[in-house]
Amino acid sequence: MFLRPERREPRPLPLILSFLAALLLGCGLLPGPVCAVGPMLPLVYEEDLDIDGWLMSEKLDGVRGYWDGHRLWTKNGHLLAPLPAFIQGLPSFALEGELWGGRGTFEQTLSIVKKEQPHDGWLQLKFAIFDVPLEAGGFTRRLEKARTWFASHPSDYAFVIPQTMVSNRDHLRQELKRIEEAGGEGLMVRRADAPYVAGRSADIRKVKSFQDAEARVVGHLPGKGRNSGRLGALLVELADGTRFKIGSGFTDQQRQAPPAMGAMVTFKFYGKYGSGIPRFPSFLRLRPDPDL
Repeated sequence: MFLRPERREPRPLPLILSFLAALLLGCGLLPGPVCAVGPMLPLVYEEDLDIDGWLMSEKLDGVRGYWDGHRLWTKNGHLLAPLPAFIQGLPSFALEGELWGGRGTFEQTLSIVKKEQPHDGWLQLKFAIFDVPLEAGGFTRRLEKARTWFASHPSDYAFVIPQTMVSNRDHLRQELKRIEEAGGEGLMVRRADAPYVAGRSADIRKVKSFQDAEARVVGHLPGKGRNSGRLGALLVELADGTRFKIGSGFTDQQRQAPPAMGAMVTFKFYGKYGSGIPRFPSFLRLRPDPDL
């Protein structure tokens, strides 16, 4: 008995062309994001980790950006529209860094980079470079390529983030305290010879005196006393269904016009109770646009 071969419908040509274009775009054959499965992401620092000889730098609270040698992208592949003066003089090789307006300016930075047309707001930002993702070798070697470039091609809007070698845990704690007292978010530590790999890597850690997470707004609770007539606390829900209140960290303007119902917010906390509720939660900011 002979079986008739299964009849296969031809794939639509536009779908095939789109797939091939995506592959070319991702691998640098067409202008686009750097050729990587995804960005290199940090784990959280743990006290028992031996980081002597690692490199540390301030963790800048901005929007992560990728320069592919031609255009500027977000970590999720969203094409940005910087003012030409902002990117003038950047190299033809890929760079990775933070689009940063200074400490405590995350919301302003986000509003600047989200606009779809070039505008003068970009001149308030800097491209703070922390890696050269397509360069071979360890972290120190990769970053040296960027340092060499900007030594001979200085830019008003780009710089390589300084790195300091960690002597010991006490050195790390002292630097973390200094940065946080100055209004910074925390530190990043990287193994000096670490290769660039996509996804979470044990070779790069974020160091803070607190933890942070995201939750969805499910209620607005009225304030009392000086907050009478405006927001007192947000009722929020974690992904696992845990609900709790966030009552601190808001500016007067945010209490007058609080995050909308259903919005995702980032908050900081200091460990969790046995119930799973975060200890001492405090509002940090609205979660960035998913495209960023």
